[in-house]
Amino acid sequence: MRHKGPIFTLLAGLALAAVLMVLNLTATNRNRNNGDNAANAGANATATTTSELGTAPTTAPATAAPTKAPPAAQVTYAGRGSGGGATIAIAIKDGKAVAYLCDGNRAEAWLQGTASNGELKLAGSGNATLMGSYGNGVAAGAISATGKKWTFAVGTVKAPSGLYRAAANVRNARIVGGWIVLANGEQVGVLNVAGEEQPAPPLNTATNTTTVDGTVITANPVDGTGL
Repeated sequence: MRHKGPIFTLLAGLALAAVLMVLNLTATNRNRNNGDNAANAGANATATTTSELGTAPTTAPATAAPTKAPPAAQVTYAGRGSGGGATIAIAIKDGKAVAYLCDGNRAEAWLQGTASNGELKLAGSGNATLMGSYGNGVAAGAISATGKKWTFAVGTVKAPSGLYRAAANVRNARIVGGWIVLANGEQVGVLNVAGEEQPAPPLNTATNTTTVDGTVITANPVDGTGL
């Protein structure tokens, strides 16, 4: 019986050592798992941060300033006034307008003003006025000049039809001429020679020239921006 004591003691020691070994392995695995979980969490956080950074909106490119609108196209209206006896032409460009009324004999009037938002407002010497509208190929309204009043509704014309004006000195006399060339090629104009009106000579629309008292003068197309 004396020999069994040490054996039991040895067996108990081995059993205790085995238990301690198992506990140590369990703790080691637990720490390893915790380390792996922490590493995975860090990787996930990094991935999330990278993803968030990758999807963050980039700075929008600066918006280019709007370009300036091109100048309005030039347009000219021309035709007969109501009741006959007068022909009218209106040239429009860039919000400005020039009108000319004449009877082809002695009555004439030059007017200047604005053409904006489809409305015409022009005035000239001798209390001449023109009020009207324009658009869709037609200019219409009323004009007062030379002590008379006309209404009009005239359409657009294309070169060589249109409105022309000449100003020159011929034999010490100031010459100012106005011509309206209608769509059918007919011309109506008045020539002012030193303050006296008379029918204008024919205008050569191929060269924009005419002859006054033996002198060739040049007429310029009126575009509406001024005289």
